[in-house]
Amino acid sequence: MTVLPASAEIVRNAAEAAGLSVRIVEVPGTARTAQDAADSVGSTVGQIVKSLVFRGSDSGKPYLLLVSGDNRVNEKAVARDLGEPLQRPDAAYVREVTGFAIGGIPPLGHAQPMAIYMDEDLLAKDEIWAAAGTPRCVFATNPQALRDATGATVINVKG
Repeated sequence: MTVLPASAEIVRNAAEAAGLSVRIVEVPGTARTAQDAADSVGSTVGQIVKSLVFRGSDSGKPYLLLVSGDNRVNEKAVARDLGEPLQRPDAAYVREVTGFAIGGIPPLGHAQPMAIYMDEDLLAKDEIWAAAGTPRCVFATNPQALRDATGATVINVKG
């Protein structure tokens, strides 16, 4: 059995606690970008889950958007769904609220609880791949199982 980095073990434990069975794999290159991840696992870019952290402009609270790798977030449209404008936080804020560095942010196992929203386009896929705590660790799952495990609210991120 391969020994995983400590941050990937956090993700594995969080997935298990949420009832999500995952097999975390360490890719030879990097999965820092959606294209890198897709190339590493042999999937389409649309099957890659981008875990994007935003901060509410009014409340300061964190929001996690699970976005299909080939989609861009329409921040104004998403802000209407969330009820407040969004800010793109710096790397220090992202690490503080998630416990992970940008490029390896998983959909679960975060340092702080936060509202999670899932791109409706991910639900059209049979299999999706998400970061597992490092830019080199990923896991595959069924999108509905991930939605159930994270309690994500499904939204249209493109507006």
